[in-house]
Amino acid sequence: MLRTLSRVSELPIIVKQLQKRYHNNNNIISGCRIFSNNNNSSNTDIIRNGRYSSSFFGLFQNAAQAGVSKTNNYATEATIQVNRPFKLHRLDEGPATEVKLTKDQALKYYTQMQTIRRLETAAGNLYKEKIIRGFCHLYSGQEACAVGMKAAMRDVDNIISAYRVHGWTYLMGVSPSGVLAELTGVQGGCARGKGGSMHMYAPNFYGGNGIVGAQVPLGAGVGLACKYKGNGGMCLALYGDGAANQGQVFEAYNMAYLWKLPVIFVCENNNYGMGTSSERASCNTDYYTRGDALPGIWVDGMDVLAVRSATEFAINYVNTHGPLVMETNTYRYSGHSMSDPGTSYRTREEIQEVRQKRDPITSFKELCIELGLITTDEVKAIDLKVRKEVDEATAFAKSDAELGVSHLWTDVYSNNLEPKLRGTIAYDIDHIQERKGVNH
Repeated sequence: MLRTLSRVSELPIIVKQLQKRYHNNNNIISGCRIFSNNNNSSNTDIIRNGRYSSSFFGLFQNAAQAGVSKTNNYATEATIQVNRPFKLHRLDEGPATEVKLTKDQALKYYTQMQTIRRLETAAGNLYKEKIIRGFCHLYSGQEACAVGMKAAMRDVDNIISAYRVHGWTYLMGVSPSGVLAELTGVQGGCARGKGGSMHMYAPNFYGGNGIVGAQVPLGAGVGLACKYKGNGGMCLALYGDGAANQGQVFEAYNMAYLWKLPVIFVCENNNYGMGTSSERASCNTDYYTRGDALPGIWVDGMDVLAVRSATEFAINYVNTHGPLVMETNTYRYSGHSMSDPGTSYRTREEIQEVRQKRDPITSFKELCIELGLITTDEVKAIDLKVRKEVDEATAFAKSDAELGVSHLWTDVYSNNLEPKLRGTIAYDIDHIQERKGVNH
């Protein structure tokens, strides 16, 4: 049937035939439209399959590509229906379910997600080689959460998170070499090797926090600063499902609601808090509803466009009405940290199934190719570029020197009001400001 498709105008007929054919298989089919940059061509309706078998997806992918190729050799913009519907709590309306994606955005998001994945793979290898010491928490599998949120952020917006922040550090302006060098503890790191995995910072990025849940009240404080300054900014305060039962989280909810602070409390629900599933740890796993009076949104955290749409809505909401809770349902491929194999409380088959069916990078790449926004050659070029950049960053992180001892107590204060370091009993140490870290 699809092989005989010769005109774009025939696509609606094909859609109806496919819907009828696959109705008995309980497939969920949602609308999607491609907009060509050619003013002489009409808008073309195609479908994007929400729950699909691999054979069906590949079958219809050819139809989508055919539709694009008949209107233009490439697409510059597409309008896409969000796959999994948003869930709302105390909201009359929610984020846009029909989102636009340009070619430039597609290339950017794919590059960012692929870079984060490569960074985390490199970090994992460095840890196994005992070059990275201490704790190391990887973000692999959760890339769409960070990239989607960052895509919606404005220059005045801020973000604070927990310890799974290597990818966020990169997104907020630190180079891959600056991230990996910080992890290996050398002077070329973004905090000159002083911070390590849990304490990396950049402008508008208040780092990761090793104390579980501590970033939530701190994020409320950043939101208070935005409101006090009147700069129109807001703060994303990210925490995991494992921290969702912390008392300080609910205290922050309460204060933020009373003061109408511009804060988005984001629960990155990767389904496992350390070695315990969310079902075993929480009596209510609908984390987007747990703000009580605070409104909430559930979003598919494996869909970068859904996350972007939800975050755009949330930013507008919190700047007008006050705080909101957003749950991004996602999945981590690694264990809680590198010391956790991640397979004692879940099966390898479960992890593999998510990788095959819901991987945020693979699914986004296939969608962009299907819509004609990215070619396979462009994907290969990006992959090669990212691999080269991360390989070079890894080599630098291995070869760079550690910070000299005399530099370890520099820049303790951002704005030093006293000549000496306080609290150093029996030591007479002058405070020195070098301001060489990224956050300076």
